[in-house]
Amino acid sequence: MAAKRRPRQARARAAAIPHPQGAQRTGAAAPGRSRLLPSRRSLAIGLAIVAAAGVAYVAARESSLFAVRTIEVVGAPPPLAAQVRTALVPMLGTSLLALDGSAVVRRVEALPGVLSAGYDRSFPHGLRVVVVPEKPVAVLRRGPDSWLVSARGRVVSALPRGSDPALPRIWVPTATPVTPGGFLDPVHGGTAAHALALVATRFPARIGTASFAKGELTFRLRSGLELRLGDPTDVRLKLAIARRALFALPPGATYLDVSVPRRPVAGADPQLSTRG
Repeated sequence: MAAKRRPRQARARAAAIPHPQGAQRTGAAAPGRSRLLPSRRSLAIGLAIVAAAGVAYVAARESSLFAVRTIEVVGAPPPLAAQVRTALVPMLGTSLLALDGSAVVRRVEALPGVLSAGYDRSFPHGLRVVVVPEKPVAVLRRGPDSWLVSARGRVVSALPRGSDPALPRIWVPTATPVTPGGFLDPVHGGTAAHALALVATRFPARIGTASFAKGELTFRLRSGLELRLGDPTDVRLKLAIARRALFALPPGATYLDVSVPRRPVAGADPQLSTRG
């Protein structure tokens, strides 16, 4: 009988795994790292492109390539739009890339009729200016002279006598200084203008005049009724109470006092008014 063959034993193969620190000690580079670094030629090309872009930008700033030639004004009535364009005439010919936007806004907002302004560059040659006009609330009267006054108490413009008859009048002493573009001081028209700005469009009566004297704010309605608001605080609340009280006035009432909002008083004799 033939002898049984012994099964072949598989030869164990050992694979040596290099230690990472060993690779560093031997100075071996990580695979693929060299492919991640740009070549000197690529760096040179990139720097040349950046330099060329910088030169082109500077040249465009100094040339007439993007010079301002047209000024579009949005949000302003025609007379005010014309004033804006006139104020910005010095900007014509300036490159849009070199345009000082803050200077544009300052020039426009310096106009008495402008509340606020913004701008956009409209390439290649346009400048677009967006204007929010001042909101007129009254006509300031000083003797025979008249001015339009905004909600901020700013003097917008001089007016011919009798202009804007629908607006309330604010009377000030003849010695009061008034400058278009300037702001009225609180005693001479400023407080009254701010109070008129709080009158809602739903107010059921038209206001003829507004005054602020001896710390007391007073509206005289076109009907002749005197609306007493007291000190110039909580004006919006007082006007809301007056709006409701006007529908419940006693016959022959000549005044309505809401200086104490929780206790409005109306009557025909001003001496009977209760003050807070």
